[in-house]
Amino acid sequence: MAEMRTEEEQIQAIKDWWKKNGSSLLIGIGAALAIVFGWQTWQNHQQTQRTEAASQFANLLNAYGDETGENSGETVAFVAGNLKEEFSDSAYAVYGMLLLARQQLMDEGDAEAAVESLQWAQGKIDDGSALSFVIRNRLARAQFAAEQYDEALATLDAAGDNEAFASIYAELRGDILLAKGDREGARAAYLAAREQSQQGRSGVLELKLSDLGVQGGA
Repeated sequence: MAEMRTEEEQIQAIKDWWKKNGSSLLIGIGAALAIVFGWQTWQNHQQTQRTEAASQFANLLNAYGDETGENSGETVAFVAGNLKEEFSDSAYAVYGMLLLARQQLMDEGDAEAAVESLQWAQGKIDDGSALSFVIRNRLARAQFAAEQYDEALATLDAAGDNEAFASIYAELRGDILLAKGDREGARAAYLAAREQSQQGRSGVLELKLSDLGVQGGA
């Protein structure tokens, strides 16, 4: 009988504990399940988003490379804009805006539109990354083409040090300063570009220096 009472007491203790803690336990289990299934749903959504963004970017590349399509330019603008709006945090959106900016500048001659596209792309990339230097170079060139000379110089000034782009930036700085009428500043920038070049002397750069009175051996 003592054992029976002990078993009955144990069962009653379990019942009493369940009355006190059963609800919170169920809530905890429910919350854990919600987190697990919520995470899986979010992961599936992310994968779907990546797949859709990749598909749209492929369409953009096809349109950009279609030189025979009468509406290819409009398609590029539409798809790039859609990537920007719907997948703004993806790399596809950034590269889409780079292609759009190239089309705006090279094909349409709309430098100001290209500046806007590149500024958006620049805002999505961490400073100091390799891509950030590429975008900054293109942005400064678009600003130069739009005759936004001071803005272009500021873009170059904010780039920081990068050995691979040092000569490119210096030569572009010379072009901008020359357009502003600062021949001495342009000369100094071109000489810096020559000194920093990792590819040896550039024929185009030497012509620019020659026009400013700098001889080949100077």
